[in-house]
Amino acid sequence: MVVANAAFERVMETTDQWIEERTGIRERRFVDPGTAASDLGVEAARAALEDAGVEASEVDYIVCAVMTPDYYFPGSGGLIQHKLGIDPVPCLDIRQQCAGYAFGLQMVDVLIRSGAARTVLLIGTDVHSSMFPFSERTWSALTSSDGRGEAIDRDEYEWNSRYRNILVLFGDGAGAMVFRADEGGDDRGILGHRLRTDGGVIEALHMPGVGSLQRPMIRPGMYETGEWVPQMDGRTVFRLAVTKMPEVTLELLAGLELSLDQLDLLVMHQANLRINDAAQKALGLPDDKVFNNIQSYGNTTSATLPIAFHEARQAGRARQGDLVAFAALGAGLNWGAVLMRV
Repeated sequence: MVVANAAFERVMETTDQWIEERTGIRERRFVDPGTAASDLGVEAARAALEDAGVEASEVDYIVCAVMTPDYYFPGSGGLIQHKLGIDPVPCLDIRQQCAGYAFGLQMVDVLIRSGAARTVLLIGTDVHSSMFPFSERTWSALTSSDGRGEAIDRDEYEWNSRYRNILVLFGDGAGAMVFRADEGGDDRGILGHRLRTDGGVIEALHMPGVGSLQRPMIRPGMYETGEWVPQMDGRTVFRLAVTKMPEVTLELLAGLELSLDQLDLLVMHQANLRINDAAQKALGLPDDKVFNNIQSYGNTTSATLPIAFHEARQAGRARQGDLVAFAALGAGLNWGAVLMRV
């Protein structure tokens, strides 16, 4: 279902204008209850396989970037393999949050270059709505097409408003790509990658509850404390994102002896349009060399890069032979850039 910014005005203290001015987001998609990350991942995988002209039976490795798996364990990769009807193949789940797909691209490159795999399915999928601390009344009010959903009381309105700065950012989504070992000798595919992790700033963006640091990790009263809702220091994340993504992109290009002028398109993680605008300005790239679609989807974490790349291809912004860079930063703190010739 598509949920516009204005719908949040019914359930928390915010406005359409406030959200768009601070994030660039106008709307996002939420799945129906009972739809999990693997379900979205399967649909994305099928679309990618069809687009690539590859049969599911040809896939010999699945890499799944996911922050909101169907279960605490195991991850969603194996469920996707089963639902696709693929014979047992290695399935690797990556938990690098918003940078997950960038890390997945590196893993794909390593797997294929080493000969460990020939046809790799890389999926990014997340269902963030499953983490929202909303009651059924709130969901009814939020998703009602005519605005006549069940009304919420003042206490519930104030509870929802506690998390407005983070919950308005997210949407549900999935994207996928298929990679094959090249026998033609051209230079299409992944050309290089630069990835970084700094655990020293983990508290800038993390979920404090439901982990082994707590004993037991699930305790009475956790719902009321909001420990299982993502917590973010927005100023710190903004500062890091607008410096780290341009920095690592330039490092990657320099390491490959390429210049920024040779880049045809930059696709950044879609977390906040203000972040991407600032990163674009730092790099000095014109608008026709940057692609954003956060306006329609919000932050789908692991899925932002493949969804944006798909839409860039559809719009004729990423053509065969183009040099496309992907850059992302997420909780961990993880960040990186990957260069691919389409």
